[in-house]
Amino acid sequence: METTETIKIQYTAKDFKSDQYVRWCPGCGDFAVLSSLQKVMADLGIAPHKTAVISGIGCSSRLPYYTSSYGFHTIHGRGAAIATGVKVANPELTVWQITGDGDCLAIGGNHFIHSVRRNMDINVLLFNNQIYGLTKGQYSPTTKKGFVTKSSPFGTVERPFRPAELTMGARGTFFGRLLDVDLKTAQMTIMAGAKHNGTSVIECLVNCVIFNDGAHGWLAERENRADRTIVLEHGKKMIFGKDGNKGLVLKGLNLKVVTIGENGVTENDILVHDATCEDTTLHLKLALMEGPEMPIAMGVIRDVVEESYDAAVEAQIAEVQAKSKIKTFDELIDSLEQWEM
Repeated sequence: METTETIKIQYTAKDFKSDQYVRWCPGCGDFAVLSSLQKVMADLGIAPHKTAVISGIGCSSRLPYYTSSYGFHTIHGRGAAIATGVKVANPELTVWQITGDGDCLAIGGNHFIHSVRRNMDINVLLFNNQIYGLTKGQYSPTTKKGFVTKSSPFGTVERPFRPAELTMGARGTFFGRLLDVDLKTAQMTIMAGAKHNGTSVIECLVNCVIFNDGAHGWLAERENRADRTIVLEHGKKMIFGKDGNKGLVLKGLNLKVVTIGENGVTENDILVHDATCEDTTLHLKLALMEGPEMPIAMGVIRDVVEESYDAAVEAQIAEVQAKSKIKTFDELIDSLEQWEM
């Protein structure tokens, strides 16, 4: 009697590295996200030939060249459209969309919100350095109001987009955030996004050393990072700080930072993170916290179960095929009106 054994291949990050020279500026935050992504790809155990990396235009969109997998460097703002087509045409592929704050939220904004609304089973890494880097320093849709750039010499007068608001406003089922210098949280968040069935949007806070150096420096400082960020994990208390003694509570309808052990506050008073809650109210409050009064939320903020678009399309096709009397192309031709000449 013959037996067939399934051999599970153990991949390493090296298996997902291409032979291309990485053409980002030394010190660019994109390097860290690339490294984290390749590590997650290996840990997922999905073969390179079953992986596709799609991008638009921008510094971050060079990433497909640097992964050993299928890849497509498309045109400006159209990464979501191509990634959607790839996933629907071949649902067996694990699809990553690499995009930037300009590529995704300006020219690509319409494609972005509709891919999120449809809940395509794709993994979106949204690199946010709050500037147009590839085209040399114009302000982007996420640049802070008043910031002086080459295209706003007296300071931009526009209010910026906040990716979390767009994602949840488009009925997004997954939103996470990472900081380029925190590799542990980055890998945890990217892995959670990869396992999510639907569109996972991860805002990657990356530093542009040339045109917007220090955009996230307030968070990146190692000595103060624990006090200025909070890493959210489903089912765990919202506790943060160097000494692990700060936490989040609700005061009325607003979040508030408290210190455990002061004013009668105990660990039991601290909120427990529920990433799976369908209501976006608390998720939005967490995602939109701003310093210095509040910590910036990192990790998995929202992770809700909902049917993905590609799965729904597959199910619909199977249902129609099962009911149809026509099973082959020849039968389809024979069913149509015909003439003999």
